[in-house]
Amino acid sequence: MTTDDIPTVTHVSGTGVPIRGNDIDTDQIIPARFMKVVTFDGLGQFAFFDQRFDDDDTQKAHPMNEAQFKDASVMVVNSNFGCGSSREHAPQALMRWGIDALVGESFAEIFAGNCLALGIPTVTADSETVTALQAWVDEHPDGDIDVDVDAETVTYGDQTVDVTVDDAQRKALVDGVWDTTALMKSNAQAVRETADSLPYVTLDD
Repeated sequence: MTTDDIPTVTHVSGTGVPIRGNDIDTDQIIPARFMKVVTFDGLGQFAFFDQRFDDDDTQKAHPMNEAQFKDASVMVVNSNFGCGSSREHAPQALMRWGIDALVGESFAEIFAGNCLALGIPTVTADSETVTALQAWVDEHPDGDIDVDVDAETVTYGDQTVDVTVDDAQRKALVDGVWDTTALMKSNAQAVRETADSLPYVTLDD
């Protein structure tokens, strides 16, 4: 199996942005009216749009509108983040805003799977740990957070805390097999050979 074209994701480091609230669904992350796009390009500007702007596009008070968080790459969230409809546009919007990893109490299963397809870790910790990390980010917006996917730890300031990474997600990220489309492409000959050996599959040349 060839995985040379797929990068491994063992660590993600960067400053954080705290997004507080339980059961934040994908419609809040990317409202449906912004999903009428041919590609995902430009979706980042619409992430959390209705939480960030009034009807006249005036900015509301929201962490993603605050200058100290504009370069953040690690989002710290609470429980059941990404619930609701299974729109892949939600993690696409977060990634294109600049998010490379999420730390939270829990994630909706399909949302976490859509994040994995982009190489974005979704690591979990208990409520007390997440709350403490959110408070630290508020106080240290320029402070780096290091998410160690392989070791299942998060380091910030002078603290290192244990987190949990789903076993399948951890293996896919650490082994560099998270991008299934690229994986199939890099093994196109093997796929063709297997298909050719199956009597019920016919491939067009």
